[in-house]
Amino acid sequence: MGRGSAVSTRTGIFRTAKAIATLILMLGMTCTAGTEARAQIIPQGPEEPVFTSLPPPSLNFFGSAGLIDMPSAEMLPDGQYSTSFSHFAGQTRFNLTFQAFPWLSATFRYTGINDLRLFGFSTYYDRGFDLRLRLLKEGRYRPGVTLGLQDFAGTGVYAGEYIVATKKFRLPAIGSSRGSGQLKISAGIGWGRLGSFGSIGRAGGRPAFVGGTLGGNPSIDQWFHGKYAPFGGIEWQVNDRLGLKVEYSSDAYRLETKRSSVFKHESPFNFGIEWQAKPRTRIGAYYLYGSEFGLSVQFQLGPKQPATKLHIDAPTPIVPRPPRAVNPGLWDDSWAATPAAARSAALHLRSAVAAALEKHGLRLETLSVSAEAVELRFANPRYASMANAVGRAARALAATMPSSVETFRLVPVQNGLALSAVTIRRSDLEALEFAPDSADALLAVTGINDAPTLSDAAVLGEDIYPSTSVSFAPYFQPSYFDPARPIRLDVGMALKGTYHPAPGWTVSGTIRHRLVGDIKNGRASNSLLPHVRTDAALYAQEDTTLRNLFVSKQWRAGPNLYARATVGYLEPMFAGLSTELLWKPVSSRLGLGIEANYVRQRAFDQRLGLRSYSVFTGHASAYYDFGRGYLGQLDVGRYLAGDLGATFSMDRTFDNGWSVGAFFTLTDVSAREFGEGSFDKGIRFSIPLGWFLGKASRQSLGTSIRPIQRDGGVRLSVPGRLFGQVRQAHKAALSAQWARVWE
Repeated sequence: MGRGSAVSTRTGIFRTAKAIATLILMLGMTCTAGTEARAQIIPQGPEEPVFTSLPPPSLNFFGSAGLIDMPSAEMLPDGQYSTSFSHFAGQTRFNLTFQAFPWLSATFRYTGINDLRLFGFSTYYDRGFDLRLRLLKEGRYRPGVTLGLQDFAGTGVYAGEYIVATKKFRLPAIGSSRGSGQLKISAGIGWGRLGSFGSIGRAGGRPAFVGGTLGGNPSIDQWFHGKYAPFGGIEWQVNDRLGLKVEYSSDAYRLETKRSSVFKHESPFNFGIEWQAKPRTRIGAYYLYGSEFGLSVQFQLGPKQPATKLHIDAPTPIVPRPPRAVNPGLWDDSWAATPAAARSAALHLRSAVAAALEKHGLRLETLSVSAEAVELRFANPRYASMANAVGRAARALAATMPSSVETFRLVPVQNGLALSAVTIRRSDLEALEFAPDSADALLAVTGINDAPTLSDAAVLGEDIYPSTSVSFAPYFQPSYFDPARPIRLDVGMALKGTYHPAPGWTVSGTIRHRLVGDIKNGRASNSLLPHVRTDAALYAQEDTTLRNLFVSKQWRAGPNLYARATVGYLEPMFAGLSTELLWKPVSSRLGLGIEANYVRQRAFDQRLGLRSYSVFTGHASAYYDFGRGYLGQLDVGRYLAGDLGATFSMDRTFDNGWSVGAFFTLTDVSAREFGEGSFDKGIRFSIPLGWFLGKASRQSLGTSIRPIQRDGGVRLSVPGRLFGQVRQAHKAALSAQWARVWE
């Protein structure tokens, strides 16, 4: 390109940027010019009604709220989890985005780039993380403003930063009688990749490749450095289904055009048409960079909007007792005049209470009664919400207890471990069931405290110990991000048996048989550390394996104290002894725990043999419930490879059991010793089966996704860690879901 062409191109860029700015200014002036104009185009801000018929913000090719290849300043609905696929010019991107806070979203992206010839691969697979932070919320007349970090913790192939503003305007819908249309105008400044075309200035120096071959470390000193360039575009949501997009891109795609023959950058303008096929599904077709056609598919899942409406059988109504003055005989308490009589009454009532609980999917563990009070310890194998189970247990007692029994103490039990004590007056249940704000009113007069020591007068549930359960079900075990094959998968059948000889005791084991799969063909380890995880391919050579086989005991060690000891083949790669002690007051948001393990590496065939490598590993942990479903955790200690450090994690749990979180670990292992990725990090999620199936279930589907599995910063996988069991029945979790006590 000659100098005249360069000047012409630069002039065209400034004209485009000026046109976008002028259009925004003109529309803003139009909105304040007069009544007639405001009737046609009305800014949408917090003072305006929410669009009920329009879809949520659409996603760009990077999985963030945006135009086509460029971002916008929009945020997705709070808590939304989005998956998107996009493809153009030999690039296929898979994106996972989570709106962690109303003002913060995070994206994990996995990209395959054909013919890039980078790091020795003809098709290069790249992993990256993005963060977006809202700086200014959109108002009636002001735009929203967002700051973004793109590919800030990967190899830096897509690294870039930006500040973008977006303003939305309401328009009449075309071709639909429902709701309104919408016009969105976005304009911003980008650095890095987003400053590589049509730059208008420079802020210091920036190397062409930030991350290097290891990747994983945020290159903070490079953020907002180097050339910067304007970008922008317009999205017109014609109606509740059809959307049109046009944008000016500031990404020159220099890496791809220099190293690949499948992409030519002919123009900075991109055009797209999108169709909202279903409330959660959006598809799009595009013409990009003057030479390429592209496609995208977006799936936007809202944890607050289940795929199938949850159906739970209606609870048994609470029948109020007649007043004492009307029928004093019903209130007679002579049936429990002595301790011996009270125990005899408990034995007599046990069958009726157990039957009433069984109707609700609950199981009686112990029962003790007096003339005025009853303590019921029960297990909850059905309801994801413990508040739901507490309410059903209270109804069972209301239907079976003599009228003189006024106080219900309900103790949820998990594998023999008493989690808390919920104390409810029977008269409050009778008075408040159909009262306005009944959930808040009942919570105000309910006590949630530490579970007391089991009374000597308590009677055990009939035929609950010993107990045996056996399951035979398919399993799917994925392995991600092998450079030769992005996803490997083993599929087979798993036989699991569990035996509970007494309260708190568990004997369990799982045998797997692989039917098909290719994890065994994964790459060999090149780790400089002990191979505590990177020999996964060697552990996958046998078709039939012993997944685990262990004996566990958990018990109450004192007030607010919970204990566990587990011995055996704890996980596919390690066997040994694990012990844990947790301090967690019922009413406190803080929990503290300590875990100590001595383990030895298992043989590659995953049967009964052991290898020579052994390690003492353990952690001190702090858990804190920040409220509104946000849970933070800090673990400090020694990991399986012998490295010392800390793991930081944050999870968000929704009332229906959805959970999404992220974690990272920093240890005394250097980035070079750790290898690709530089340090351990990842995201994890769990989706309750009830969200899909529409019926009550405590089972869930979930996994953890790491950009790459290495040996540094790896914890032992121990079945039955305490905090997750205990937290579900403590005050913060019960209070957050207390509305379900009446369901």
